[in-house]
Amino acid sequence: MDPCHYPGIPVEYRSALQDFKTKMPQSIQIFQDIDPSQSPQDPVGRPIMHQSGIKHTTGEAVYVADLPSVDGELFLAVVTSSRAHAKIVSIDTAEALKGPGVFDIITAHDVPATNEFYYSDDPEIIFARNKVICVGQIVCAVAADSDVHAKQAAAQVKIEYEALEPVILTIEEAIKHNSFFEPKRKLEQGNVDQAFETVDDIIEGEIHIGGQEHFYLETQSVLAVPKGEDKEMDVYVSTQHPAFIQEMVAASLGVPANRIMCHVKRVGGAFGGKLLKAGLLACVAAVAANKTSRAVRLILSRGDDMLITGGRHPFLGKYKVGFMNDGRIKAVDAQYYINGGCTPDESVVVAEVALLKMDNAYKIPNLRCWAYACKTNLPSNTAFRGFGFPQSALVTETWIMGVADKTGLSPEKIREINMYKENEQTHFKQKLDPQNLKRCWNECMEKSAFYSRRAAVSEFNKQNYWKKKGIAIVPMKFPFGMGTRYLSQAAALVHIYTDGSVLLTHGGIEMGQGIHTKMIQVASRELNIPMSRIHFCETSTTTVPNACASAGSAGTDVNGMAVKDACQTLLKRLQPIINQNPKGTWNDWIKEAFEQSVSLSATGYFRGYNETMDWDKGEGQPFTYFLYGAACSEVEINCLTGDHKNLRTDIVMDIGCSINPAVDIGQIEGAFVQGIGLYTMEELKYSPEGVLCTRGPDQYQIPGVCDIPEQFSVSLLPSSQNPYAIYASKGIGEAGLFLGCSVFFALRDAVAHVRAERGLKKSLVLNSPLTAEQIRAGCADGFTDMMTNNESASSTPGATSMCMANQSAQDRNGTEN
Repeated sequence: MDPCHYPGIPVEYRSALQDFKTKMPQSIQIFQDIDPSQSPQDPVGRPIMHQSGIKHTTGEAVYVADLPSVDGELFLAVVTSSRAHAKIVSIDTAEALKGPGVFDIITAHDVPATNEFYYSDDPEIIFARNKVICVGQIVCAVAADSDVHAKQAAAQVKIEYEALEPVILTIEEAIKHNSFFEPKRKLEQGNVDQAFETVDDIIEGEIHIGGQEHFYLETQSVLAVPKGEDKEMDVYVSTQHPAFIQEMVAASLGVPANRIMCHVKRVGGAFGGKLLKAGLLACVAAVAANKTSRAVRLILSRGDDMLITGGRHPFLGKYKVGFMNDGRIKAVDAQYYINGGCTPDESVVVAEVALLKMDNAYKIPNLRCWAYACKTNLPSNTAFRGFGFPQSALVTETWIMGVADKTGLSPEKIREINMYKENEQTHFKQKLDPQNLKRCWNECMEKSAFYSRRAAVSEFNKQNYWKKKGIAIVPMKFPFGMGTRYLSQAAALVHIYTDGSVLLTHGGIEMGQGIHTKMIQVASRELNIPMSRIHFCETSTTTVPNACASAGSAGTDVNGMAVKDACQTLLKRLQPIINQNPKGTWNDWIKEAFEQSVSLSATGYFRGYNETMDWDKGEGQPFTYFLYGAACSEVEINCLTGDHKNLRTDIVMDIGCSINPAVDIGQIEGAFVQGIGLYTMEELKYSPEGVLCTRGPDQYQIPGVCDIPEQFSVSLLPSSQNPYAIYASKGIGEAGLFLGCSVFFALRDAVAHVRAERGLKKSLVLNSPLTAEQIRAGCADGFTDMMTNNESASSTPGATSMCMANQSAQDRNGTEN
């Protein structure tokens, strides 16, 4: 910039005139070489492209909405509640039934058997019957000959309501009304109260963490096709849990599960959002198909999907931390409140996991923590990648920063002082070896050149008044496990055909994470044949019954074991034939096996991990192993606008021996960027009446290409082993999301530089997501002093700035009287 053009502007102010420029991201992926002794044909450990990668990019991949039309097929549009808590006085469908192409309207009275599923004290509901408990609850559905006609008719349904009290939307309101789902959970170790009496200093505070929309590319989708006899029905659905869909649909129709065949080719993203809610929507379609005896297709629009389905739980963390002047943390007393929404769903389990994983990477000698799942009048929140850990660990990292501010020590020093250092026990008495935690931390420090870059950041900040940089490094300990053995069992079915080709099926769901690719790699190694000979068709309840959900990063671990078991069974049968003709080909052996009447089909099974947790005693072994990682991020902010640029991120992750580094690093990168969304930009806003205002990408901002760090390096920790999982690998899908908070704390660092320059030394607690508005408000100056309210709104509904719904209740929810 030519200084002559701006003669009256000081040099340190001129950076404010420069916009952030978008550069092509530069990325580095580092992983271990293949052992030279490994067979060239063995694909395990090699960076192999996702089997459907080309189909995804060309649009050839088939999803539920792409399935060919069935003769006589009907389209379904749901009518949802426009009130958060109200009695249903009447439902007038007369005008809707007169609409063109309308076939029928489906209500709770048309459900043959189960309309309310009692998995706990409060039910999960298919159709609202007498009252509604959130805006977006399904009241009825219109079946018509086209999607357009169905939606037009749905807008003509008139629902009369009578208001009920109270209407509870926020965590604070739930606390006030003592509105919680049971059970409340607690973990405690040491003597917390006594420890607080012996520490040098104490800090107390709280942090709000907003919810997050799953925003899968494929919205909730179902096609239910009655078979015409014996009450059989094919259900094609975008779900993580076909067996659960089968169970719910069968219960709603009052038929045995063996009449319902659930099929999943692939899912266009799920992240935890296609479990129970997908089951309820499948029931809606199945009930309509049962009543009309027609195939019924239900594909939610993006707006309806966001309105009807919940996401990640908004979170309120309160903490009291006692520590010594040298940075050692001695005592923590914490309470976590999550906004569960109107039905239990997975909320209590999410609260439990938040407690179990709250320590992140730190040994806390005296600890007491409570978790409460709040019952409110919002759509039920549910499982989401990370499952409570991204929230409770952010609370922990927030008080780590508070301790650093109070002691005057650097945040990285506080983290190092309190990090697990040797074979120790967690706060629920499970042993862990943190050796790889320290390795990840040290390698990340080295690869990121943290100390030299921190000095460069400080120098930049001295020379620029309206632009500031920040840098932060964060460690991670992520426990892997489902908590109970039966939740991690798995099965597989492998057929070898007489032409030598292999058909592989298992209970795992392909959601873009590459599980089918990895399972083909496993089968290829075990059978010692090329991957090109192996095909995966679909996941179906007809081939693998009672499969557990693909969730918790466990898909490859458990299904891999089942596939391995099936392949080893087949190879054992083939071994005598191979021994008789060792120079023969695979096809020779298969032909001979068939002629000798050797079965060429086998099932494989894995019983699951031996995981238990006793909540009464507050101890157990709920996890099988731990993943470790560390991330260093650098950002630059514009103090006048609150905008920021992600400059560089270095990640080091311990994921054992990767089965497929290309897929695994892609999972780390994708999870990290989704974490950037959670912590810095994705903000859900509700009206005072509980109506979601941010229904679509024009109102709800998710990360884009420009949000990827300009320099992005991911390294897999070398020479890492894991004796508990398939081929010493580790389940990777969820862990990397939390590392996105390194960007959050880098932004906090930049804002802290601004405030220090302005003479504001007060410790700073920023809420999540750390949006441009909150960054701008945190950069205190003459402009913010003129604001009547200098505090950024938190992301919890009710505390956030309320907005008017973008479309009328008539457009979305029928006409209200």
